[in-house]
Amino acid sequence: MIDSYFLKTDPKFNLDVSRETLVRLDEYSKDIILKNKEINLISKSTESSIKSRHIADSMQTIDFIDKNDIKTCTDLGSGAGLPGIVLGIIMSSKKPNFKVIFYEKSYHKSNFLREMSKKFNLDAEIYQKNIFNEKNLITDVIISRAFKPLPVIFQIAKTNFKNFKYIILFLGKSGKKILKDAMKNWKFDYEERKSLTNEESIIVKISNLKKI
Repeated sequence: MIDSYFLKTDPKFNLDVSRETLVRLDEYSKDIILKNKEINLISKSTESSIKSRHIADSMQTIDFIDKNDIKTCTDLGSGAGLPGIVLGIIMSSKKPNFKVIFYEKSYHKSNFLREMSKKFNLDAEIYQKNIFNEKNLITDVIISRAFKPLPVIFQIAKTNFKNFKYIILFLGKSGKKILKDAMKNWKFDYEERKSLTNEESIIVKISNLKKI
């Protein structure tokens, strides 16, 4: 389960979260593992390391989200709700009007997202739809974790969204090369941070995205 002591004391995270928030994240991690017996939410091999591999990994994007001008976050291909549910739980005590929008085409995973949103009283909208078929979407932040490759996410952002401020993506050890390759077809600004949970990975915030 999530180790609250780990999150409160590890200097890498230095997260300003309440004890109540940590308890809710602990409950959420238990729900994921329980539901994982019925449907494939996370790899079985990562259940024992859920605190770092999934919850803390999602939490580390909060600095990009906890901003005055950010009120809506859209999670693409959310699956178990990583990172959307995690961010919703953290932000519910910081900014009550913060909304998370989920696009997950799986019926069973969408139902799990509804259950978690209701359980933790989140301001959320869950759409069991294929994001590629949606048009004129509006959000402040687009976030995606283990959904589609960066070029595909970029295309979704420009084709299916009418307006957004920036995109947050989790990239693996080849992340720098992926960004460099993307610059051949796209113009954008980006802020890069080394992942706190995987020394070979990075988190990037993309803004001013334009097709060349």
